[in-house]
Amino acid sequence: MASYVIVEPPPGPGGQIARDPVFVRDGFALLAFLVPLIWLLWHRLWIEAALVLGVTLLLGGLGEYGGAGPLATLLSILVSVYVGLEGAALRIAALCRRGWRDAGVVEADSVADAEIRYFAEPALAEPDAVEWPAPAAGGHPPLRTAPSGPALGLFSYPGGR
Repeated sequence: MASYVIVEPPPGPGGQIARDPVFVRDGFALLAFLVPLIWLLWHRLWIEAALVLGVTLLLGGLGEYGGAGPLATLLSILVSVYVGLEGAALRIAALCRRGWRDAGVVEADSVADAEIRYFAEPALAEPDAVEWPAPAAGGHPPLRTAPSGPALGLFSYPGGR
């Protein structure tokens, strides 16, 4: 099963949500590895696409005029691997910069299954309805005291003597 990160749009005027949430598959993106610049532009990651284009042109110039042909090729492949591995995180970060909110993670076999699980679970679909436990009274818990007896090895066991 794959993990899908749910990113919800910001509320529009009047508090109504005008768009559906986006389900981003967390994992390696093969198309992002094969054609990173086109993949970034397709997902409207303009800043990231400009950075990849700049790095690619720099590596091309380094390989052509700097005499580092094999090294520049290897570094270009590493840029593609990075975009393939971190493409989902780049999409989520770009959506969060635009005011979207990370609503959670759903494990499912496909996007359709992830949507069904998300909309069927009321706690996930309405995160404001989740009741969080109140913080402990008195602030932080008390600091631990020194162990009561000698320890064998690097760590002592809690409650051990």
